[in-house]
Amino acid sequence: MFERIFTFNSAAETPAPLHLRKGVIIGAGQVGMACAYSLLIQDCFDELILQDIARERVEGEVMDLVHGMSFITPTLLKAGTVADVGRDADIVIITAGAAQKPGESRLNLVERNVAIFQNILGDVVKFCPNAILLIVTNPVDIMTYVTLKLSGFPSSRVIGSGTVLDTARFRSLLAKNLNIDARSVHAYIIGEHGDSEVPVWSTANVAGMRLLPASCPDSWENLSAAERKELTAIFEQVKNAAYEIIKRKGYTSYGIGLGVTDIVKAILHSQERVLTVSSLVEGAYGIYDICLSLPTVVNEKGVLKTVNLALSKQEEKQFQNSAFVLREVVNQLNL
Repeated sequence: MFERIFTFNSAAETPAPLHLRKGVIIGAGQVGMACAYSLLIQDCFDELILQDIARERVEGEVMDLVHGMSFITPTLLKAGTVADVGRDADIVIITAGAAQKPGESRLNLVERNVAIFQNILGDVVKFCPNAILLIVTNPVDIMTYVTLKLSGFPSSRVIGSGTVLDTARFRSLLAKNLNIDARSVHAYIIGEHGDSEVPVWSTANVAGMRLLPASCPDSWENLSAAERKELTAIFEQVKNAAYEIIKRKGYTSYGIGLGVTDIVKAILHSQERVLTVSSLVEGAYGIYDICLSLPTVVNEKGVLKTVNLALSKQEEKQFQNSAFVLREVVNQLNL
């Protein structure tokens, strides 16, 4: 009945084919849907596929989002899998996994989530062989490494969300104390996305002005007790933020959804952004064959290069310890 609305010009030329930006999110829980919502309202993809083992629920999520398409730049949104409508995606975002329980560390999730990934990755490799894989599932550094080994993809195309959110939290708390916009604070959290993560105080700055005096980057001993207490309190808030949120609402979602969107935009638009994503470390600070977060240049190829931070001796030891913590877990997986 709708044919009467339009008159078609049979002589019109067929337009040249466009490369449509296509993404898949595997795992449509709280985190997956926060990613989907953020990606949609920021017009990241032309086509987005949501995949979840709970097929009926994900269909409901798609219906709900589709009803709001007239309010945003439209995206073709579907429920499906990489084996059907998700084939040849540019980016596959994996958020699927067991939920983190109150009081549970991210590393406790490893065994449950490795089994889930073993079931997921076969189809991803088969049907999206040229995709960039963006891992969000915790413990994200371990799961990024697991994905790298199970997929056989080049390390440049396997990226974890890493400490992107931790870095954002760090900058936000520093900005609050300084009473300035968080985007004007340049400071990083590196290493594990978890309990062994490292605040890089030695290079933290605002407009090139270091937060620590020039005499202090190598030792806290040069700071007063009050200054050490203040900085430690800020970092503890960063490190424990997820635990505090989970204790209150049961999960975290919005922050990581926005962080994932930042990574996706850096890839799709080849922005060459410096982001603290997790990727394979091969030689930095004497560390090899483990996935950790460092400031990393991200473009359409995925990981392009990492920034060589001039860490203090203390920070370098902490970063190496973070690698050791993760290596101990990886060694038990027999990958």
